[in-house]
Amino acid sequence: MGCFGCFAPEADEGDEGHKPSKPDDSSGADARRKVAPDVSNGYAHSFTFKDLLVATGYFNEANFIGEGGFGKVYKGKINGQMVAVKQLAQDGVQGRNEFLVEVLMLTVLNHPNLVNLVGFCAQGDERLLVYEYMPFGSLESHLFDVPLGKKPLDWNTRVRIAVGVAEGLSYLHNVADPPVIYRDMKAANILLGEDFSPKLSDFGLAKVGPVGDRTHVSTRVMGTYGYCAPDYVVSGKLTMKSDIYSFGVLLMELITGRRIYDASRPKPEQSLLTWSRPFLHDKRKFYRLADPALLGCYPLSALNQLVVISIMCLQDQPHVRPIIADVVIGLNHIASQPYAPERPPVAMSSPAHSGSPQFIGTPSRRRGGRRTAQYA
Repeated sequence: MGCFGCFAPEADEGDEGHKPSKPDDSSGADARRKVAPDVSNGYAHSFTFKDLLVATGYFNEANFIGEGGFGKVYKGKINGQMVAVKQLAQDGVQGRNEFLVEVLMLTVLNHPNLVNLVGFCAQGDERLLVYEYMPFGSLESHLFDVPLGKKPLDWNTRVRIAVGVAEGLSYLHNVADPPVIYRDMKAANILLGEDFSPKLSDFGLAKVGPVGDRTHVSTRVMGTYGYCAPDYVVSGKLTMKSDIYSFGVLLMELITGRRIYDASRPKPEQSLLTWSRPFLHDKRKFYRLADPALLGCYPLSALNQLVVISIMCLQDQPHVRPIIADVVIGLNHIASQPYAPERPPVAMSSPAHSGSPQFIGTPSRRRGGRRTAQYA
């Protein structure tokens, strides 16, 4: 693949401390003149605003998918191909610089576990991104607040998702030249295609990683609360291991079915990492972390191994966290031990079902739900 000739890592600020990074001066028309030729001749197509109006039925509410701080997302059709069109809010949190970063990143990055950028629009004040359409939406919409009547993700699907996300991250860290730090790992940014195959999306916060003798990139702290590595939050020093910590959070969410922070829960349970800590010190208690929606349908040894990988990724000290290549090996080993439904029921007590044992294969109440956005 080609390298990012247009990207340069931020200078290491050394002993001067952590300073916010300065926004790129090349915005507006000047930036479009620099970017558009490369993008138009690459993989992404430059659309007019009218093209996308027609594709989405003039942003018809019937085509509405979801929204967030970035703006709104609509499904549409271009030349017979289903697409998702993200219309950035003109006063939204995702500014022009992030728009340019995402266009440039996804133009040169190519992997089965990265969302495909079909094209973009930068006409006047309009900023829109056009992606391949992911029919199953975001991981967030399938993992949290699952409505009654909707089938929750089973164990084997969760493991496959973890493997796919890790392989996408491994591509960014080990194959992309120069390497890329994703910096925005979260369930809302993992989109699901056919067979729930996962793809990383939303590269507006991605950064070119350290090259040569550099060990980190100094930058202002950005990301989602709870997912950011504590060392990055304190120092502003971004490394590959920052992504590893965020991936550890995602693994814990896949295991438990809980958000990293959930204000709707009782106060002692609002922080996932605080709630889970008592169970992480004793392997015999690992099963108590399992999402009740799994109904106990998982191989206990594989669950234990997945918890251990999550613990390793969540270490406070970055040098203790594993590299993503080793994580991929471990996850593939777990994937080789799929849950076999014919196994007999095993009684298990669950903290989510106080006073009553939980059995593999027995019914359980599921959580109520709400609509969530995708392509966030």
